Amino acid sequence: MDMAAELILLLPVLLLSLSLHEYAHGKMADLLGDPTPKMTGRLTLNPMAHLSLIGTLVLIMTRRFGWAKPVQVNPSYFDDKRKGMMLVGLAGPLANVSLAIVFTFFFRSLGPVLYQFIDRIIIERLFINGILINLGLAIFNSIPVPPLDGSKILRGLIPRKYDYIFRNLEAYGPFVLLFAVFTGLIGRIILPIINILFNLLMRI
Repeated sequence: MDMAAELILLLPVLLLSLSLHEYAHGKMADLLGDPTPKMTGRLTLNPMAHLSLIGTLVLIMTRRFGWAKPVQVNPSYFDDKRKGMMLVGLAGPLANVSLAIVFTFFFRSLGPVLYQFIDRIIIERLFINGILINLGLAIFNSIPVPPLDGSKILRGLIPRKYDYIFRNLEAYGPFVLLFAVFTGLIGRIILPIINILFNLLMRI
């Protein structure tokens, strides 16, 4: 399969996965009483509302991990700011894990039927891309380094006295992540985890 065909199969899955991830953040904040995501047009699955140029390019290149434009959230609307931000942070990775499971289900149940009408390689590549991309997004975004979701999740779990660590990391987190991505360090850490989870889903 040539590069153009690969990209055609990759882009719809990529756009859906990134959009669902950010929509989940916004919807959770909305459910917790914050009108900001709705006011800023982020309660939508329209990819144009969510895409980050660099994060999308990284996802296209790696086909495993990347990021979208963060949803604006105002924690002052939450009854418990720390718990609220933790739930908002958790919503994105959970949405991607759920979508990976959906792709797995359809791959295993519809795949054999679709093989009769569409080339087997196309079907397999489409669904496997969907599973791997969503597992990658979930794991990558769960890394506890600002501005990734994992930092919000961890911050909601640890005592308040350690908040200063995250405040100090906020200025340097994006540079640390870009360095780790482009040197391949992130890949060496999370790709084995993605492969383990992928094989687990295939056996369930």
